[in-house]
Amino acid sequence: MSVYDPQLVQMVKAYLPNGAEMVHMVHNAQHAAVITADVTGDQVPEIVGVYRLNEALYLFVLLYRNGDYDVVANVMGQGYGVTLLTAAPVLNPSLNHVIVGWQLGSIWSKLSIYAWTPEGYTDIAPADVNFSYIDIVDLPGPAGSDGLAEIALWIHDTGEAYRVEVVRWDRGTLVPATDAYPYYFPAVVQYYERLTHEHPDYAYYWYYLADAQYRAGMQEAALVSVRKALEFAEPYPSREILLELESRIKEMLASRGQSQTLGRLFPASVKTTSGTKWGYIDRSGSMVIQPKYEDAQDFQDNGLAVVGADGLYGLIDRSAHFVVEPKYQSISPFLEHRATVIDRQGFQMINEQGEVLTRRSYPYIAGLSEGRAVYSVTDSGSGDGANSRYGYLDAEGLEAIPAQYEEANDFAGGKAVVKIKENLYALIDLQGRQLATYPFAYIGPQGDGMMAFQKESAGKYGYIDEQGNVVIPPAYTSAFPFHRGRAIVNTSEDYRSMYGVINVRGKWVIQPEYNDIRDLNEDRFALGRAIDPAQPYIGSIYAIADWDGRKLSDYVYRDVLEYKHGLASVYDAMQTYFIDRTGQPAPGYPRVNGSGSFTLEPGGLIKAMVDQRLSYLDRSGRVIWKQNTVIPLHPPYQVVEEKYKPNPDYLVYYPQIEGMRDRAAEQAVNNKLKDMSQVKFIPADQQLEYAYTGDFDVIFYKEQLLVLELNGYHYPFGAAHGMPTRTFALINLGNGSMYSLKDLFKPGSDYVQELSRIVGKQIKEDPQYSYVFPDSYTGIAQDQSFYVTEYAIHLVFAPYEIAPYSAGFPTFTIPFAQIRDIINTEGEFWKAFHS
Repeated sequence: MSVYDPQLVQMVKAYLPNGAEMVHMVHNAQHAAVITADVTGDQVPEIVGVYRLNEALYLFVLLYRNGDYDVVANVMGQGYGVTLLTAAPVLNPSLNHVIVGWQLGSIWSKLSIYAWTPEGYTDIAPADVNFSYIDIVDLPGPAGSDGLAEIALWIHDTGEAYRVEVVRWDRGTLVPATDAYPYYFPAVVQYYERLTHEHPDYAYYWYYLADAQYRAGMQEAALVSVRKALEFAEPYPSREILLELESRIKEMLASRGQSQTLGRLFPASVKTTSGTKWGYIDRSGSMVIQPKYEDAQDFQDNGLAVVGADGLYGLIDRSAHFVVEPKYQSISPFLEHRATVIDRQGFQMINEQGEVLTRRSYPYIAGLSEGRAVYSVTDSGSGDGANSRYGYLDAEGLEAIPAQYEEANDFAGGKAVVKIKENLYALIDLQGRQLATYPFAYIGPQGDGMMAFQKESAGKYGYIDEQGNVVIPPAYTSAFPFHRGRAIVNTSEDYRSMYGVINVRGKWVIQPEYNDIRDLNEDRFALGRAIDPAQPYIGSIYAIADWDGRKLSDYVYRDVLEYKHGLASVYDAMQTYFIDRTGQPAPGYPRVNGSGSFTLEPGGLIKAMVDQRLSYLDRSGRVIWKQNTVIPLHPPYQVVEEKYKPNPDYLVYYPQIEGMRDRAAEQAVNNKLKDMSQVKFIPADQQLEYAYTGDFDVIFYKEQLLVLELNGYHYPFGAAHGMPTRTFALINLGNGSMYSLKDLFKPGSDYVQELSRIVGKQIKEDPQYSYVFPDSYTGIAQDQSFYVTEYAIHLVFAPYEIAPYSAGFPTFTIPFAQIRDIINTEGEFWKAFHS
């Protein structure tokens, strides 16, 4: 991390040789070539800059010692200007290295990477590495991000064409980072797609498009592009090179065809007669791992995916073999090759082989960051958060820093903010040593070497540096961490938010007048205006702005996700699609009617989660796969999914039965199902004060009995959370009867008392029901919500009825064998699935 601070320039001049002057960045005359960054590993930022003396350029480093700065490096540079000055971890994830672009020509710069060596501060980059444009970013590989920066070099060829290479440091030099290609080259593809669209007769753009598609893993598209390049009378760069590229593309396609199961797989859901099941498809849309899981998450870069079965979670590999059997209540994504799992005893840490590394369970463990994971213990051991103390585990699950803090943040740049006690925070290193202490009511996480703070608990927020000096005086009602010299703050004194953006000097980059502002990464903001200024909690409509606050679009987006490789997913009043960094719809990408999100998957496939339904598209918008809308039963019966979306905030998927012999009975059942699913008149153009979503599943089907679960979620805008609902429809497909609880039991039997007794006994004796409120259960209702499966009845309570909201819908299972004496086995209900 490096930070530019204009105030440094005046201070630095005192340390320059006589006659020297600070150099300014070539593309920004207002930005002097000076930054602060920790380049020595001592956890204290140094000052790094470039000056000019007698027409020569010099890189210098100022180190803070004993209350003053010493010049510890003074290295002659090259060229006549500076196009890049930053710091990033290139050789070691825990140490920044200064990276400089020395300008040699109008579009050429020499790459230099400076590191401390026995010979002094030395440029270790190969002498022949030049660039025209550069990206420096930690790209993920097969094992995830490793904390080391990759370098993307754009090297000018002809016109607006650039040869792009992504490299990283390995064994003493820069080598191609081929495993990171799928994560970077989709943005290169987008660049050349625009150029081929604007200049379809320029052969060299087609060559570079094909090459970028090949490296991005988009072999089918690359084959089309390289053949287009071969059609030119004078192919570029030559017919031989294009034919060689075509051959490599064909080999990749053939290799992928021979080992489909080893390629990238994508989770896909299928509605069945026993609920929604999840499996995995390949890029062609073929179901490679059959849908048998209750839940399935993306395969991670380590080749593992979290799946759910029987209400618990495990890990599978790409061959669908369980690395970890389903035994956990949850499994987090892997970070730094470790994941957090939760069982009834609490949190534990596992490695990628599924081995538990922690010696005990904890009330809480966060994800690993820089080899440290926040954990907590409680004085009482209850795990309820009372008297919690926080510390840090290492990657082996050992307690690297004892639990001694009232609060603890993740490590970043080898440092973390912790709360020692009331009105006392500290900045610590990876060993727990205190680097600085702060006698304030609140200190936020660090960003760009600064932290938000409050002097008093009810006071305004400002910013301090890591030494505790007030950099920006308290003036804000909320303040977020700095990122690349910008921080989002709020100035409103009431519920009407007034968000703005400041720079490191506390000057407004974006005036505080917005209902919401989001940092979208890649130097872009989303600026949110209230949909209804009188009710700002309803939400915002967004415009895109650049890093200096200039608006790039109108206020048209109902939601905007973060940028990744130059693309951000948005939806407006009608459609979901990608926008590029101009804030406008990205050319060459599809649109889908409805509200949701797009994700560009490695290889170019687009995952579309729109109106709460998953599908996969190719770049042309062709549907590769989507969830089924018809659930076949025994012929002639089937359940058809219908969609009702009269308003952007109201969405219901509801079931309709087809195939019943008695059409009148079928119509009556379907009308009842629409009513139970909350399909009702909603004004199309009226802004609702709430959002409602509804869905359904077939959870049991046998003979003539069909059991449907109808789910709803009503969310009043501005509320802490919404209220879920769950009802059940038990339908006889032969005659259209819809059963209630009493229909299962013999006339005159006291089924309410007997079922109440059994449920009370389960609450008292089964530890899984320990969450039930004491004395809240007084028995079941005569019309208790319920459903049946082949061997049992299941009684369901609503949230808050007998347990906290977090418990969901407490459900009690009673085997039929246990209540056989009171079941009416001669009744229509029983015979509907026991003929």
